[in-house]
Amino acid sequence: MGIMSLIGIIVVVIFFMGIRIVRPTHRGLIERFGKYNRFANPGFNWIFPVIENIYQVNITEQMVDAEPQEIITNDNLNAKVDAQVYFKVKPSEQDVKNAIYNVFNFQYQIVNLARTTLRNIIGTLTLKSANSERGKINAELHRTLMEETSSWGIEIVRTELKEIDPPKDVQETMNKVVKAENEKIAAIDYATATETAADGQKRAEIKKAEGIKQARILEAEGEAEAIKLVNEAAEHYFVGNAQVLRKLEAVEKSLQHNAKIVVPANTELVNVIGEMAGFLPLKKEVKEDKK
Repeated sequence: MGIMSLIGIIVVVIFFMGIRIVRPTHRGLIERFGKYNRFANPGFNWIFPVIENIYQVNITEQMVDAEPQEIITNDNLNAKVDAQVYFKVKPSEQDVKNAIYNVFNFQYQIVNLARTTLRNIIGTLTLKSANSERGKINAELHRTLMEETSSWGIEIVRTELKEIDPPKDVQETMNKVVKAENEKIAAIDYATATETAADGQKRAEIKKAEGIKQARILEAEGEAEAIKLVNEAAEHYFVGNAQVLRKLEAVEKSLQHNAKIVVPANTELVNVIGEMAGFLPLKKEVKEDKK
């Protein structure tokens, strides 16, 4: 009974010693006596203690820094370059095996491969073109890393060029050039705005003068039309009475200011006014002496 209890205890201990839990973010490779035996998926896994080992591999996206390095550009300037590489191990059994068995340390080798690739790419570019073509450099770095690591069981998700810093004296010169360009653009913009404002004011003055001119023309045309109508009326109604018409105009102007005009009853002007008002002129009675 004691031996059976001891054996039971040993079995229980061995069972608990062999329990391995694999998280969803990992995959596992189980080796027996140093040889690959089976694949461990997420969840509960059990191995024979001592004779079996499990190696878990992270399959989530990871990032490695290519570390800053000085690269001589095509125009013989020492540029300080730094980049980051984002990658992940593919989750399939074969890819996990490749990541463990085909490469000694894929993270370390990705860093060195990225540094070498950057030197090859940026060495063919000038400092100015390297700064203006970051997207092209990232694409070339990503393509090269994908090709070189195709048998490693990993996927290069993306690459990011962090910085391309020129030497300090070159940077100061570039800053001065940029400042001068900005001041030049600002001066041009100010001159353009001033010219636009002056042009607008000029057009406004022209419009104003044209309006005054048009108003005067219309006023002159109105006066001419009025004179024409007066002349036509005079010819139609006052033929041979030009002097009387002038008198009527004088009376009209005087009456505009409520002035009182005394007109003799026996004048021709009274007869004219009477005719215009619808009255017949007064006739003189001649008394004949009766014989």
